[in-house]
Amino acid sequence: MTLAVLISAGNTLEPADSARLAEELSGALRAAGVSAVETGPSALPVVVERARQSHQGVLICAGNLVAHPSLLWMLATEPAGRTTVLVVPDPDGDLRDDRGKVLPATDGPGTVRYGGAMWVAPADLPVLAEVADRPDLLPALLEAGLVPVATPLRLLRAGLVHDAAELARARAEVAAVDEDKARLRMAVKEKDDFFTTYAVSTWSPWVTKASARLRLTPSGVTAISVLFAVAAALAFWQASRPAMIAGGILLYLGFVLDCVDGQLARYTRRFGAFGGWLDTMADRAKEYAAYAGLAAGAERIGLPYAWPLAITAIVLQTVRHMTDAWYGALHDEATAHPRPQAAGGVGARLSAASTRVQGDTGSVAYWLKRIVVFPIGERWALLSVLAIFTNGRIALAGAVVCGLFALAYTLGLRSLRALSMRVGVLDKVDTARFRDDGFLVRELIGRAKLPAPLALAVTAAVAALVLVVALLAGWIEPPAKVALVVVALVVLGAGLPARARHGGPLDWLIPAALRAAEYLFVVVVGLSGSVPTPVVYLLIFMLTLHHYDLVARMEKGAPTGRATGDPLGWDGRVVLLTVGALAGIAVDGMVVLTVVVGGMFLVNTIADWRTGGTRP
Repeated sequence: MTLAVLISAGNTLEPADSARLAEELSGALRAAGVSAVETGPSALPVVVERARQSHQGVLICAGNLVAHPSLLWMLATEPAGRTTVLVVPDPDGDLRDDRGKVLPATDGPGTVRYGGAMWVAPADLPVLAEVADRPDLLPALLEAGLVPVATPLRLLRAGLVHDAAELARARAEVAAVDEDKARLRMAVKEKDDFFTTYAVSTWSPWVTKASARLRLTPSGVTAISVLFAVAAALAFWQASRPAMIAGGILLYLGFVLDCVDGQLARYTRRFGAFGGWLDTMADRAKEYAAYAGLAAGAERIGLPYAWPLAITAIVLQTVRHMTDAWYGALHDEATAHPRPQAAGGVGARLSAASTRVQGDTGSVAYWLKRIVVFPIGERWALLSVLAIFTNGRIALAGAVVCGLFALAYTLGLRSLRALSMRVGVLDKVDTARFRDDGFLVRELIGRAKLPAPLALAVTAAVAALVLVVALLAGWIEPPAKVALVVVALVVLGAGLPARARHGGPLDWLIPAALRAAEYLFVVVVGLSGSVPTPVVYLLIFMLTLHHYDLVARMEKGAPTGRATGDPLGWDGRVVLLTVGALAGIAVDGMVVLTVVVGGMFLVNTIADWRTGGTRP
């Protein structure tokens, strides 16, 4: 729930107009879910204290605001529960919108100005309490270090009025817009990827509107999209031309529904941490199920190397996603706590160039920049088209080639930009949890506190990759037990600096490097122990679900739940795989580990859904 404060501003409105406007705003605030509305700046400290005691947010609204009620509803239902500010485009504004964050325009004019309303999240109420008596409330909050989320007008209208003429003009602008139609269109992301923008979002709002009329929930649409993806994977498994065509179409329709669930959530304002978590987990499960279907189908018709390509694709894509997640967290940290000395240099110039390109919406450079990172829409489009016209092996090979190029591009540029930011992010969270350290590293190996955690994590990944290449090339014959033990020790060596500070400008890469090391070690054990490739793929699939669970909970603000402090960890799994390979039971060991990892994921998920699920 939310409390609201209407703060009067100096204007020359007639008393009757002011009273009517206050009544309209109060009605709009209550329709937005506000439980109580107070009036006057003197009421703000009292409301803030009440909100702190009841753990509610506070919606602060200028008393001379004329706006579509949906804008206040959007503020009060910010999906991630973060403080958000209504902003109006203005090339001479005193604020700037930096990747959806509101910051002061310190170097020249900004891009937006304050729109007259803001919602302060419960977590930020202590900061609001400190500056509640300031007349310049938003600047005071920004000076105190708060970094709110921007809620732009887009297709809706809002304005601060000061006299009868402005009031009449603002009312006319609001009345000229079909509010429901605008909200439906605004449910589509403002800046999306090329394929999504032109092949999905052009018609998905109709599906969103139909879903709302059928009273489907966002999570219900997510479940339907999973069914489409599973059906596509089964069609790919059949591998006949009609089945491949059907699979490509089903995969495309599943992606459309994957967009619709988010659009429906934004249109109906039905958000929840676990709903966002479910969407993220479903996206990855659907994509990796499609990889498996393509590989199984290619093997069914006698095409070799399909499963190795599928394994390469899932490892590559998961590592890429880990870098995406942690670079996003790093960028947020740099935005909230910028370092003055980070200005200049190659990274700073790249950041400036990226900002210019992103601002030139619709240009060739803009779309090339969005396509080259190989986002989910482009990946699913490529898989669908190649599956329809070729076969599963070629589809997987295309995904691997494009994924490798995207990884090289993003990793190189982001590393340079990260060096210019000069902030850390992994040391701001539970480092051991996001490293996925188990008992062995937490209690024993990590006591060494060696420096350079990134170097040892990368060394572990490289060592495992080298042995994979050596086994595939025939330079080392399986079971290669000595080489296996050596690589296992090198991989476990990545736990030596676990207790050291992970605050370096490139330490955000550590989770991705550890994931790569563990997954590649699974491949090593599979090759040395002659484990069927589908079994290797299944274990890696279960591991990706576990690791995505950790990241998705962080990104979506979901409770950590029972996923905290996994006693096994990556180190425990490496030891168990090594013991199984040395004992000659690599297949059995991998199957058992698959069941354990998958079972723990399901148990944790079910337990948390029963206690913390908020989105139906």
